[in-house]
Amino acid sequence: MTSTVGGAGQLLAISDLHIGYEENRTLVDKMRPDSDDDWLLVAGDVAETVADIRWALETLAGRFSKVIWAPGNHELWTHPRDPVTLRGVARYDYLVTLCRDLGVTTPEDPYPVWEGPGGPVVVAPLFLLYDYSFLPKGCTTKEQGLTYAHGTGIVCNDEYLLHPDPYPTREAWCRARVAETERRLAALPDDLPTVLVNHYPLDRHPTEILWYPEFAMWCGTGLTADWHTRFRVETMVYGHLHIPRTTWHDGVRFEEVSVGYPREWRKRPEPPGRLRRILPREDGTQ
Repeated sequence: MTSTVGGAGQLLAISDLHIGYEENRTLVDKMRPDSDDDWLLVAGDVAETVADIRWALETLAGRFSKVIWAPGNHELWTHPRDPVTLRGVARYDYLVTLCRDLGVTTPEDPYPVWEGPGGPVVVAPLFLLYDYSFLPKGCTTKEQGLTYAHGTGIVCNDEYLLHPDPYPTREAWCRARVAETERRLAALPDDLPTVLVNHYPLDRHPTEILWYPEFAMWCGTGLTADWHTRFRVETMVYGHLHIPRTTWHDGVRFEEVSVGYPREWRKRPEPPGRLRRILPREDGTQ
């Protein structure tokens, strides 16, 4: 665990940049900190190709005091447009090395401590995946859930592009990631709260407003349902759902910080690409 002391600054967050869309790339190009002490949390789905991922993270790392990245499913796709054809763990490891070359903190690095306003808190980027435990109503197995999803036509592209190699399944990879991350979080000092940054919510409740509820299968795991209370979470930062909002669960703040696709953010009244302030809290509390 590393510590950076600063008397000012903000802990900011964003996710689902999807810079394959030119409008979203322009949003990233305009993102700036408010002070030299600002940190930026990037909760996944930067892009699908290594070149785009590198451009976005290098751009942001050159502006913010610290950039902390947690991977989304899109970074892990082996996309036909990407000349980097690595799959599964090998692709993830490649992206971790890329981030380290850029000075970007990853889930494989020591967790930094935010010492600015609202701190100190441990900021932990996570990579956990999902295990099909958020099943559609009436389904009790992954197979039933997938059959239902195919019947509705709502099937995540992960089924075709996110390979778990060398694990036999994505859920096996998820279980391994959860076990290792749980061990690391349990070893943190008991007197420090945490900000957990994951592409998916740690609890199922944010998925309850999905327009297509069957998509929840690709949105997390029940194995983390108590982590927000167990690991002294000050704020749980996530994306993936493309429904930016604040919810509270067991007294813990959950922040969905997605930009989303242009067709989605054009419908919203607020300007797109706004960095969400995690600490100090936007309601004025610390």
